[in-house]
Amino acid sequence: MKKRLITYGALAVAGVSLAIAQVKINACGASFPDPIYEKWFSDYHNAHKDVQINYTSNGSGGGVKGVTDGTVDFGASDMPMTDQELGAVKGKILHFPTVLGAVVPMYNVPGVTQELKFSGPVLAGIFLGTIKKWNDKAIAADNPGVKFPSDDIMVVHRTDSSGTTFIFTDYLSKVSPDWKTKVGAAKAVSWPTGLGGNNSAGVTGLVKQTPDSISYVELIYAIQNKIAYGLVKNASGNYIKASMDTVSEAAAGVKMPDDFRVSITNATGKNAYPISSFTWMLIPANISDASKAKEIKAFLGWMLTDGQKVAPSLDFAALPKPVVEKEQKQLAALR
Repeated sequence: MKKRLITYGALAVAGVSLAIAQVKINACGASFPDPIYEKWFSDYHNAHKDVQINYTSNGSGGGVKGVTDGTVDFGASDMPMTDQELGAVKGKILHFPTVLGAVVPMYNVPGVTQELKFSGPVLAGIFLGTIKKWNDKAIAADNPGVKFPSDDIMVVHRTDSSGTTFIFTDYLSKVSPDWKTKVGAAKAVSWPTGLGGNNSAGVTGLVKQTPDSISYVELIYAIQNKIAYGLVKNASGNYIKASMDTVSEAAAGVKMPDDFRVSITNATGKNAYPISSFTWMLIPANISDASKAKEIKAFLGWMLTDGQKVAPSLDFAALPKPVVEKEQKQLAALR
């Protein structure tokens, strides 16, 4: 009798295991939103034990490639897919903005303790390699009273295909004609100067260990790694520090197109931080696996409501209400 009870117990446990069998969803892409995506996927799994979303942070280029090749269930990018990229995909891809964030110029300048300020043309000159030393008069003009060393500037940039690179170069293309004609805006560009690092963690590590260096990174990476980052001059002529409020102002009144592909760098607004951006999940409109389609749609619905409440704790700005409402209508297009 005892053995029989054990057998029944084992069957009962097996039945429970079958009842909570997980739907496993695989995704990859942008490192810019990785901190909040990891938090979201963990929180969602804790509330929905039968859903597991696995995310690989391999850059926006990786997200676009993954969704194009069909090797992941959805991708993520800090740059909207281009018409050419969308044309290379079998089926329709929908863009879902998830949060707003900032790209900041982080630096490691020994002996300088003040918060530095950068105008757009100065940042472009540094990354073009035409401004070569920290005590250059153009940098000094942005920072009166700061005593700079005469050291050479060491530029650090991303080597992978990166949405963060697109955001930064998109901004530089809007404020510097030289940058626009010589380099341009893209997820991967031909850098005129500097050292290369792979992904956000790579460039952050290089700046931490390289005196006189400067790079660009998502706000949360600079904060978490306790690296100094500068204020940037906006279209209204004000030097603005990246924050949830200044990023939100950059998106205030944005005219969101129906396909959600939009740039908000160098936005107007007295206190708008100029290197701000939405970041997107790239979702196939038709997902062949019905169980995955159902759970991805449910997750997106949660992300647009409860998920937005988490954004401020990780130094991201929540989506504007009109954008959320527009996305909720787009959910009906998922099959």
